[in-house]
Amino acid sequence: MPNWLSDDDLACDNKKYYVVQESELQENDWLHLFTEIAFYAKTTLEAYTPLEIKKVVIETKEEDTTEALKAGNAIYYVSYKCNDDDPSTGWPGDHKAIMRKTIDGKPEHMFLEVVQV
Repeated sequence: MPNWLSDDDLACDNKKYYVVQESELQENDWLHLFTEIAFYAKTTLEAYTPLEIKKVVIETKEEDTTEALKAGNAIYYVSYKCNDDDPSTGWPGDHKAIMRKTIDGKPEHMFLEVVQV
């Protein structure tokens, strides 16, 4: 998996990266699902905890980065916040995850690899 993106990475190669807009977060609820998968894979919490996505950057080999949300193979850099009211769990606050989605071309086949940063 790649390392977390720096601001310099985004500035140097803006054709390689796509920053998801707030309205697109609302329209693409699968981004919230991916974020929940990343968070709950890391925690031992059994109860639902509200998560707030702060920023998503997509890295893809697609020539048109505006199509990044539809890419079959992509890397997602997600920063999010856990809004748990119980600080004793140790999970409230800001988190980061890198997720790589790959599709092998077979119907309904997808691989999602997750690393917490």
